[in-house]
Amino acid sequence: MFGNFKGLCASTALLLASVSMAGAAEYTFKLHHFLSPKAPAQTKMLEPWAKAVEENSGGQVKIEIYPSMSLGGRPPELVNQARDGVVDLVWTLNGYTPGLFPRTEVMELPFVFLDDPRAANLALYDMFESDLKADYKGLEVMFLHVHAGNGLQTRDKEVRSPADMAGMRIRTPSRTGAWVIEALGASPAAMPVPELPTALQKGVIDAAFIPWEIIPPLKIQEQTEYQIEGAGKARFGTSVFQVSMNKGRWEGLPADIQKAFRDASGPEWWAKVGEVWRATDDFGIGLAVKSGNKHITLSDEETAVFKEALAPVVEKWTSEVSKKGIDGNAMVAKAQALISKHSE
Repeated sequence: MFGNFKGLCASTALLLASVSMAGAAEYTFKLHHFLSPKAPAQTKMLEPWAKAVEENSGGQVKIEIYPSMSLGGRPPELVNQARDGVVDLVWTLNGYTPGLFPRTEVMELPFVFLDDPRAANLALYDMFESDLKADYKGLEVMFLHVHAGNGLQTRDKEVRSPADMAGMRIRTPSRTGAWVIEALGASPAAMPVPELPTALQKGVIDAAFIPWEIIPPLKIQEQTEYQIEGAGKARFGTSVFQVSMNKGRWEGLPADIQKAFRDASGPEWWAKVGEVWRATDDFGIGLAVKSGNKHITLSDEETAVFKEALAPVVEKWTSEVSKKGIDGNAMVAKAQALISKHSE
């Protein structure tokens, strides 16, 4: 009887082990990013996307998300972490590595992007294979997206014209953002997003070009008094982000697993991400106003003055990328046409 009992235990253990193995993911991926686990980028974008991939794979895939640079390094190192295979996936800001993604910068330019992240994301999707893919050597892009656009958030100064910005030191999100700041008579200061609250608090910078969605997770309303944007929610350019995988890891995956990722990353998802960022942006400005900050929407006339002042930024970009054999004027026209199409 004792022998039968031992045999039963062994059989039960074997059965449980086989069930456990059957339920275990065969492919585990580490996704590294620079914001907190409570940021909308994780809770409303990365987590739903990861879940969709996992479900598409029938449980074969597990995506582990590591926020706040918890796997080491600084935000500008994320692209190379993915390229070098230190991590499998990253979500990062293209502008952290200036000049590395020149074609994609077209969507960052002031008054190319206006006020519609959904339309801009779909324009990026339409342009990716034909116009942008060459930027992403060593990477397999899952999706690109913009945020709702760079508004001006100032510590204590009301700004209604470029003349008001003379001498200000302003955080820039990218090299194109730096050109915007210089064109407006101010001085750019580059820094990762997590460093922004301290820089504002200590007066290292006077303002930042950054969207409203960052207000809640970093409590920017406590360090600023003014949030300023153009007429009709027009912004002073935007930033492009990417979720990308190490190319070697991607190429080593079987077709069904690649399909699980692709099916979660189609144009419907790119559009959805734009909607998510618009909603989180609206929530952020609402919080700032509720906290007593002043939300300034420039008049059409005031916005036109900014647009005229920023025209040289687009000219500078088209001139610079032309030296790399890129037809910048054609890309600007195409981006604007696609944004207009998807805004209808």
